[in-house]
This record gives sequence, structure tokens and C-alpha cells, in this order.
Amino acid sequence: MDKKKRILISCGGTGGHVFPGLATAQVLQQCGHTPELWISGRRSVETETLRGWNGPIFRTGARPLTPVNLPAFLVTLWRVWRTMRRARPDVVLAMGCYSSVAPVLVARWLGIPVVLHEANAVPGKAVVFLARFARVTALSFAASAAHLPSRRTAVTGMPVRTELAGQLPMEGPAPANGGAGGSALSGSTTAPKAAFTVLITGGSLGAHTVNELVCETLLDLHRRGAGIRAIHQCGPAEEAALRTRYTVAGADVQVHAFLREMGRAYASADIAICRAGAATCFELCLCGVPAILIPLPTAVRGHQRLNAEALVQSGGALLRLQPELTPATLATDIEALRSDPARRAAMRQALRQLACPDAAAKLADLTLETASQQ
Repeated sequence: MDKKKRILISCGGTGGHVFPGLATAQVLQQCGHTPELWISGRRSVETETLRGWNGPIFRTGARPLTPVNLPAFLVTLWRVWRTMRRARPDVVLAMGCYSSVAPVLVARWLGIPVVLHEANAVPGKAVVFLARFARVTALSFAASAAHLPSRRTAVTGMPVRTELAGQLPMEGPAPANGGAGGSALSGSTTAPKAAFTVLITGGSLGAHTVNELVCETLLDLHRRGAGIRAIHQCGPAEEAALRTRYTVAGADVQVHAFLREMGRAYASADIAICRAGAATCFELCLCGVPAILIPLPTAVRGHQRLNAEALVQSGGALLRLQPELTPATLATDIEALRSDPARRAAMRQALRQLACPDAAAKLADLTLETASQQ
């Protein structure tokens, strides 16, 4: 084994950045190295995601880069410089969000090599800016390289949550109170799966428009006696209100602010309705879950729509634009997929051909290779 390396992984902000950073850290830790996760520490999703991580964590206090947050950014920059100068990692792996800006800049000043990772089909502003300071930028989508001319890139795929594989389905009916379970999945029953199951997720922070659209759709289908079961991850802000609406209607829906056992949810789902962040897209591919994708219309450079198009072109997903989508049209899509098992099977196969199950190992190897080139 190579000499033990000290690796700093900057991965705060959203689940789409924390999950791949954590997955790569776990690979590096299993190989005997010492990864340390640097997060902003300001969002509950970071706390939820990192439960069970037994390695070191540093909270930088980073905030989104806006003019009003400039003083806070300078404070973060100073904290990062002071800590990194003392710790002296062999390499910095940055997962490409606002919380990575200060660590990458300080690493450059201190002469520490940087590996950058871009999750989406179109690089975000942070990656475009930071790529000039990185030895190499790892990509989830090969097409992203065209947006980073003259920069060294390598396609590794998107590391996803390591616990996705091997988890048993969430089977059986929702709780008798209409799905008023907590934020974990431990309350699920183990009876045989009896209904067509839809998984809804707007990402780790939830998505208000998706929540509202899907709730109205499911309630309408329930009133029509469709017999559809659902697992709805909605984010903490809307958990109580959505649970109440489903409970009052008697709909068979489990509501969760955050799903820690996401693998069980994917294993239970016949289809998913979700945003098109890179982490979600690659998880759908790994788990083979046909999807109706509703890209965030305000995503920078339309990257969620481009992520979605990669899955649609494979035949594994449907793309629906939020401004044009109604509960009636969404219900039609759900019923069409429900009534066509052969189509769903073909979609599952198409998605699995896009999966990158070894992405975390590839990114870990690239990080170690860069650390050894000093």
C-alpha cells in the first residue's frame, strides 16, 4: 500500500455534494488513509448525511457567495488558512460548491495539490472558477469536458451513497395513521408489497413546487381509487403539513423529512418522481428506478435539464418541465407507467447501463495519484 496520505475533502452545502464526498472518504479510509471532511456546518442535511461517519470533520462556516456575504467569506478564508496551514494535508479534494472556494484558494497559496469534482453535465460557476487552480477536474459526465477547455479532466462518474446497494425494500402498507412515520424508515412493515409504489424526492433539502404538485396528484389518484402507495421525502420545512394532508385524506403515503435509508426506498419504488440533480440521477441509474424528472428551472446554466436529458436519451426516464406540468398530466404519466410493466423493465435496464458503481473508487484513486505527484 502507498504511504498513508492525509486528505482533506471539501464537500459541504447540499446532499449532492456531501454524499459523493463521504462515499469517496469511506473508500480512502478503508484503504488506510486519513480523510477529513470539511463542511460548512450550517445546514441540517450535513448533520443528517454524516451520521455514522467516524472520521474527523471541520466546519468552515462557509456561506453562499453573494455580495452581502463577503465579510463572512473573509472570515471563512482566514479560518481555513489558519487550519490548513497547521494540518498540511497531502491533497485537497473539492466537490465543487461554494463551500469549496476557500479551501481551494488556500490550498493553492500553500502549494497543496487540488483535485476538483464536477457533478453535473454543465459545470457550475464555482468549478469553472476553481478549475484553473486544480491539477485535475474529475467529471461525472464526459460531455462536461467541453465546458472546461484547456483544463485537465478525467471522467470518474458520480460517487453515490455507499449504503444504496443491498438494502431491503420498504414493503407493506404505510402506517395506519396515514403515513405519520418519523424521519427514519425503521417503522416500515415487512408484509409482501401490495401496491404500485411511487417514490418522491426533491433532493436532500426538499422542493416546494414538486411537493405541492405531487401531493395534489396523489390525492386526486386516491380519490379515484387508484390504489397507489407512495414514499414522499419532502424536506423538513413541509413535513408536518404534507403529512396532515395525506392523513386527513386517508392516502397511503409515508412522509419523511429526510430518508437516511434511501436504498430501501429505491428498492421499494416502481417509479420515482424527482428533481434532476446529479446525485439523484446517478442513484436512479445504480438502483434502476424508472423516473419522471422535473428539473429545477432556476438551476445554474440549466444543468438539471441537461442531467435529465442524459437519462431520457438512454430511455430510462421521462422529462417534464415544471412550468408546463399539472397534476392532471402528472397523473397521466403515473398511470401510463403503472399500466406498462414491460416499459418499466426496459427503463430499468437502460438506467443500469449508465450506472457508475465504482465512481468513488475511481475518484479516490485519482486523488491518491495526484497526492503522489508532489
